[in-house]
Amino acid sequence: MLHLRLIVPTDLTDEVTKRISAAVGATHLTVIKGAALDPVGDLVTADVAREAADTLLAELRALGIDQSGSISADSVDLLLSSRADAAEEAAPGDGADAVLWASMTELTHEESTLSVTYIAFLTLATMLAAYGVMLDSAILIVGAMAVGPEFGPLAGFCTGLIQRQHRLILRSSTALLVGFPAAMAATGAFSALMDVLGLFSHARFDAPHPATQFIWQPTADSFVVAFLAGIAGMLSLTSAKSGALVGVAISVTTVPAAADAALALSYGAWHEALTSSWQLALNLAGIIVAGSLTLLAQKLFWARRTDRDAISRGRPTEEPLSQPEAAQERR
Repeated sequence: MLHLRLIVPTDLTDEVTKRISAAVGATHLTVIKGAALDPVGDLVTADVAREAADTLLAELRALGIDQSGSISADSVDLLLSSRADAAEEAAPGDGADAVLWASMTELTHEESTLSVTYIAFLTLATMLAAYGVMLDSAILIVGAMAVGPEFGPLAGFCTGLIQRQHRLILRSSTALLVGFPAAMAATGAFSALMDVLGLFSHARFDAPHPATQFIWQPTADSFVVAFLAGIAGMLSLTSAKSGALVGVAISVTTVPAAADAALALSYGAWHEALTSSWQLALNLAGIIVAGSLTLLAQKLFWARRTDRDAISRGRPTEEPLSQPEAAQERR
């Protein structure tokens, strides 16, 4: 369940409560008149099943509540209520499969911002990967993959593409197109410093690296792995199972490829720089294609599920059943 908290202008309170009362999967509606001071209005709260929340949020935003007041939604870890159980039963589908598009847009908007922190994490991850290449250490490579923040803007690009939000696409593209070159340039300078200190050397770079040579040897397997990881990563975001993102991060060769390209350029190994760059491009493309297709499939699935559920109740999709009717028909 999600707990909704709204600040609603007084003249819209009746309409908002009417929409929430009629929404399938919503319950525990509360109104506190005049509770809000900035902006001035009424405080409205309700609990709604996750799988029914996206439709309700869209209706509330259509009323302009996000502009004239505010809308917040928090996950409820524990809710002991027979009405809540009935609301979840009445809502179509399963909460774990539901996509909250407003939440996805907000999350990816934040994660895809080209900030100092984003550049710092990407640069540190690339430097760690560079050390992993030099030492031929798979452990360091995996660590660098986990540190890299690049999945945020990749997810943002996919979300913007499916939701047709051009600003999110531009923001995500900027984070990728500026972030990776900046991290590679910093890694090149880092490599030069380590070379002066005697920790890196051209001979060490040219030495065999059996544990990490896959980084600069792109194959069809690279795209397939990135494609599968993109599906897993997007599902982890939409289902709020963020723990899976760690597995996604250490499955794709984005940061290590950028690091090897930076090292290769600093030592004049042009062919290896080219193949590493190709590896990076393959992985980025695989994630974007898979992530976009996953979101599109989820969007179509939920649209069909909502229509089918409405037809099974004998009502058009634009006229949802009230909560008591829905719960009764489910039983």
